Amino acid sequence: MQLEILYEDDDMIIINKPAGILVIPDRFNSDLPSLNHMLEKQIGQKIWVVHRLDRDTSGVICFAKNEASHKYLSQLFEEHEVGKFYAGIVQGRVMPEEGRIEAPIAAHPTQKGKMVVARKGKLSVTDYKVVTQWPLYSLVQFQIHTGRTHQIRVHMQSIGHPIVADELYGDGKPFLLSGIKKKYKLSDKDENERPLLSRLALHSYRLILKKPDGTEVVAEAPLPKDMAACVKQLDKWCNTTM
Repeated sequence: MQLEILYEDDDMIIINKPAGILVIPDRFNSDLPSLNHMLEKQIGQKIWVVHRLDRDTSGVICFAKNEASHKYLSQLFEEHEVGKFYAGIVQGRVMPEEGRIEAPIAAHPTQKGKMVVARKGKLSVTDYKVVTQWPLYSLVQFQIHTGRTHQIRVHMQSIGHPIVADELYGDGKPFLLSGIKKKYKLSDKDENERPLLSRLALHSYRLILKKPDGTEVVAEAPLPKDMAACVKQLDKWCNTTM
């Protein structure tokens, strides 16, 4: 797989991450391809991981190309000096259509790998804005001001609008055309309906940061094909007004 490079200089490289790929290997999936190793092979040099996206989240992600840049970029992320913008398809119509979620997040007390809103958790801030709404779904843009694990997923679950196809914080069900199209009929060629989207409907679409000399870098990635297909079909088969 040839990874799409969105920006590159001597110190950093920003790419468009495909969904379904781990950023770095974990102890449970050490034999699977990981984004950092794929990128190193593609550009022929060592890279340093600066931040991460969930395995099923697609979109803009940044890597350092040397130790000095890794230290600088890591500090930017730790101090929340990076603009991080996402788009997601969520369940239900979100009201109000624009707002801020300030809810502390902590590790789940019993379920390993899961996070939860908790009074004694770490400060977590997510701004959201609805782009389009349909009877059963909403396309929402997010800006996260902190970088907690699963932050958007946890925050949206906490207000009753989990990300579509989220197995950990939602019902995990894929997006099916039969769910929105009246009188849907399966093709004669197919025994079972093929989902338009079967992974977490979350995409990092923009990253903004400043280089040491003050130059601003803006990297953007459009909605991937699976999410764009869902939006297209929702526009086609659903009324946008109640």
